[in-house]
Amino acid sequence: MRRTIVFALVLLLPLAPIRRAERSPDEQTILADFAEALTIIDENYVEKLDYESVVKAAILGMLHTLDPHSNFYDKREFARFRIEQTSQYYGIGATIGARNGKVYILAPFENTPAHRAGLRYGDQIVAINGESTEGWPSAQVSERLRGPRGTTVEVQILRAGEKEPRTVRIVRDAIPLPSIVNGYLIRPGIGYIALSRGFNTTTDEELQNVLAELQAQGATRVILDLRNNPGGFLEQAVRVADRFLAAGQLILTQKSRAGRRQAERQYYAQNGTPNLMPLVILVNRATASASEIVAGAIQEHDRGLIVGEPTFGKALVQTIIPLPFGTGLTLSTAKYLLPSGRFIQRRYMGLSPYSYYAQRREAETPAQPQGPGFRTDMGREVYGGGGITPDIVVPATQLTREQSALLGPIFAFARELVAGLIPGLERYRVPGITFRHVLKPDEYRITDDVLDAFKRYLQEHKSEFRMSAKLVDENREFVRQYIRYEVVTAAYGIETAAQVLNDMDVQLLKAIEAMPKAVELAESYRQRMAKK
Repeated sequence: MRRTIVFALVLLLPLAPIRRAERSPDEQTILADFAEALTIIDENYVEKLDYESVVKAAILGMLHTLDPHSNFYDKREFARFRIEQTSQYYGIGATIGARNGKVYILAPFENTPAHRAGLRYGDQIVAINGESTEGWPSAQVSERLRGPRGTTVEVQILRAGEKEPRTVRIVRDAIPLPSIVNGYLIRPGIGYIALSRGFNTTTDEELQNVLAELQAQGATRVILDLRNNPGGFLEQAVRVADRFLAAGQLILTQKSRAGRRQAERQYYAQNGTPNLMPLVILVNRATASASEIVAGAIQEHDRGLIVGEPTFGKALVQTIIPLPFGTGLTLSTAKYLLPSGRFIQRRYMGLSPYSYYAQRREAETPAQPQGPGFRTDMGREVYGGGGITPDIVVPATQLTREQSALLGPIFAFARELVAGLIPGLERYRVPGITFRHVLKPDEYRITDDVLDAFKRYLQEHKSEFRMSAKLVDENREFVRQYIRYEVVTAAYGIETAAQVLNDMDVQLLKAIEAMPKAVELAESYRQRMAKK
């Protein structure tokens, strides 16, 4: 009986959700061959078949011959996918991370089960529901902490300075997952907005609220950080672009296969009162899809300045298709063109999904732009053929091998520092977390005596970390900043701690430096729109 259901599902998946013409004899033969092959495998394979994994692999293999963005989700994956599109998930509400071979709470989120249960920075997760987490990666720990709303999870934690673990029972709840993770005045008059979690159902509303808050605080210019934004809902990208563009300006053209309903659709700005503040958008190699729609429209209408690295280059549009039995597809059903007609999809034919996503973009990006040339509204030349090249290219700073190696011991030291366990530095003890805080320049500054204590810590733990005091001296400012980052994480959370690293972010600093050019662009844009 189960085999019959699986066979029916396999045959149904390509057919049920999509209106189609009659199958040709060749297509019917292919489907029959597939069913026959599965029958033979089921009857003769040396081990009992795991039907779900076999069917899933078959469907994924089929989709990935088309493009890397069409995907299949089993019932559990699709349920999570749909929940996260609503800017939330179900769990305990904390950022966790692997450090030095163990998994720790880095920070709870505000007003979540983890926060209410008293979990804090540096709590090591040693067991979940009585099962040891020894050797687990952070993804596995995260998976076990999530679950249906209202269910209970038992978490055993070991806190710095305590010899025995404590057990905490937590009732899972809906956890907000906003698109915007940070918004504050980074300089007098300059607002900074980190829109880095993707375009979900609440993105435009979040942006509207943060812009209003920043302008109330005196912002007259804005930096929109789209780095590492993987994309999301096309309609939300249109709304975000619409915030900054005058009504009637083209944002994108969507094209699907000829003969389909609405084979071509154009999206125009409709905002009669757009926000005309000077605008800089930050992008990098992980800026993709919906975030590229925003950056591309702003660039091509000469509305703002794009700073950072060439973007990922994803211009295929997926339709979400629920399937029988709770599974689902995201199927590429269209492509989009930027206002000039530029197509920025990077090459994928002949590449495995792994190669498409994981290969080094540095090797792909030519010294000079390639592909067909297009023009912005003011006549500047831009290029298609793989992502958006910023107006000002600024490579991201890469940590050295030594700096990367220092991160583990820095966390271990900071964990004891904020627990008040480092003699003479009890002033850095953090009793609990405070949310919605804008960091002041003099807060938790890391003085030389802290660096000296860190060097002593390395000496006391040389069998564990095998690092010398000389390495600290050679990377003194790096160590200073990252210890401060960890302490601020404990005191104010991940979002506020990001403000520490922003102070040494070369791309962000360049965006601030380039703001006068954005002011010129905004004034030119205002004048051009006034003439229409």
